[in-house]
Amino acid sequence: MLKKIRKYFGPKKLAEGNKIVINSEKLETRVALLESGVLEEYTVERVHDEHIVGSIYKGIVRNIEPGLNAMFVDIGLEKNAFLHFWDAIPEALDSGMEEIHRNNRKGGGGGDGGKGGGQNQPQNRGQKGQKGQGGGGQGKGRGKKKGGNRPKKIQSKDIPDLYPVGSEVMVQVTKGPIGNKGPRVTTNISLPGRYMVLMPRNDQLGISRKIEDPKERARLRKIMAEKMTIPEGKGVILRTVSSGQKVRYFVRDLAMLLQQWDEIEENAAREKAPACVFHEPDLIERTVRDFLTEEIDEVLCDRAEDVERMKELAGLISRRSKNRITHFTTPIPIFEKLGIQNQIDDAFFPQVWLPSGGYLVIDETEALIAIDVNTGRAKTQDKMILQTNIEAAEEIARQLRLRNIGGLIVCDFIDMKARRDQNAVYKAMRERVRRDKAKTQVLQISQLGLMEMTRQRLHESLNLTVNEPCPFCQGRGNVKTAESMSVELQRKINGVLAKQGERLDGLIVVVHPDVLERMKTHDGKLFAELERRHNSRLTFRSDPTYHREQMVFADPKTQREITA
Repeated sequence: MLKKIRKYFGPKKLAEGNKIVINSEKLETRVALLESGVLEEYTVERVHDEHIVGSIYKGIVRNIEPGLNAMFVDIGLEKNAFLHFWDAIPEALDSGMEEIHRNNRKGGGGGDGGKGGGQNQPQNRGQKGQKGQGGGGQGKGRGKKKGGNRPKKIQSKDIPDLYPVGSEVMVQVTKGPIGNKGPRVTTNISLPGRYMVLMPRNDQLGISRKIEDPKERARLRKIMAEKMTIPEGKGVILRTVSSGQKVRYFVRDLAMLLQQWDEIEENAAREKAPACVFHEPDLIERTVRDFLTEEIDEVLCDRAEDVERMKELAGLISRRSKNRITHFTTPIPIFEKLGIQNQIDDAFFPQVWLPSGGYLVIDETEALIAIDVNTGRAKTQDKMILQTNIEAAEEIARQLRLRNIGGLIVCDFIDMKARRDQNAVYKAMRERVRRDKAKTQVLQISQLGLMEMTRQRLHESLNLTVNEPCPFCQGRGNVKTAESMSVELQRKINGVLAKQGERLDGLIVVVHPDVLERMKTHDGKLFAELERRHNSRLTFRSDPTYHREQMVFADPKTQREITA
């Protein structure tokens, strides 16, 4: 009995259970999600970074591109936001949600088919200069069908008339700026809470399908129908974390979200477009809101102020959650103490080893992620191939979360003859990506042994956040060999001497030490031949501060640099 008490109340081993570890520093905050000591997710937010995904803006439509089925909205940032026509149409619940009834009818207009219907009509599609609730006007196209009470269904062809150039529109950022692309926005605004998501312009009600217990789903349906007062015209989706929670938590969460929306509407009515009317919370607050679930055993943070702030935020949601937040003091940096830093460093290598001896090679491009699975030291028997591929599927899903990479992903697995084995790998991948908060879609392995996937990409990847292209190789990942530079140097010298003619008595050439060593040991005769051909003296110098592909030419008399 005493052992059980000690086990429950005593400190847990660092490698046990699920933990959130937070490292707060002056320039950046880092959050790591550990599952049994293995790093699953890693997020970095720096002081000067502006996190805008989830923020709500009152913008102005600047131009409409019918060919792209999109419009560009000025929300006050450097680049206009991209609003696709489909993102301006009232949105139906996706397949991950079960739509439930409200007052003996479906809680949305999704029953009309496709996106749309219901009471989720754009509320801010007014004429230029008109202001209504939420920063827009009354707009056009709200006529009803003959003989019915349902508002007219909005289609993409109606959008240019609903949102003319110069009109104001309230939008929410769904995807941050990546590379040279501006942010992507939607008019389907949603406010995430601890247990639910409030959709203030959509009257659909839904429950996450990740809650699989039929009895629990029935209980949640009853709660939404009988014990929660959800205003007409507004919708709610119960998140996965709502499973097993008491009614009072839902009531409190809903009240907080409704109050938040009232404040947003007040800001929108007061501010002049373009303006931000709601800032998405910082990383600390988002961590408490999105990650501090029943599955998390402990939260460790190395900054006392952030610990107190998290406890205060958690106390608004659940008193029990406060007890799981701990101030972790250690003279050694917390990420090094818990073995996280080494796992982060490994995330930047293109090669990832698997337990069986196989390995992955991950190649990240702007529009596509290519992942190659290799046997490595593993044997080639069918069972070992299947084991390697299953390990690869699980590790690929982990790496996508850890590196925060998305878009189109193509995985080249080791060839498997049996369709049964291919299905086993597909099942392993599907099961592993269910833990990912980003939306993913996985297709069966093709005849060529390729598995195609898509993963929602909201921000730049971890690699692009932390690193920048090498100024020497310009992101190629390779530099020219000393031999290649010797060949190029001969070509450049020949061109410089031919252009300058008799104006030069000689030429000073400064190169990297590796290139000079190549010239001395292998190519000296070739450069001597250049001197004889142009009747000019060449003086070679090395500079260790140069990169290998750098070379400089100068006039020996004036020391003036000569452009090749």
